[in-house]
Amino acid sequence: MPASPPGPLQVFKAEFFKALAHPLRIRMLEILAAGGRTVQELQDALGIEQPVVSQQLAVLRSKNVVAARKEGTAVRYALRDPAVKELLAVARQIFNNQFIGTQSMLRELRRETRRR
Repeated sequence: MPASPPGPLQVFKAEFFKALAHPLRIRMLEILAAGGRTVQELQDALGIEQPVVSQQLAVLRSKNVVAARKEGTAVRYALRDPAVKELLAVARQIFNNQFIGTQSMLRELRRETRRR
């Protein structure tokens, strides 16, 4: 039976995850999970140039992951949906579980090497 092409919902989900698929954007979301930040505050926290911060924020905004709010002369960015913070926490737990499995395999490999 041939596979059916992905529907609009799967495309939407893939586009959302593509927006997250960059180390710098993940780090920005981790920072924004603690509260809204301006471009300058993100720049300082990340130690990168303003154009790079703005470029990555544009990607996150285009996928409705972050929202911008004007505050005087500055623009404050925040997570559009607080569930993104939960998503990051779940991902962290998954990665932690994988690392625990990797550590177990490394310990077993060391024991095996010592037996020889």
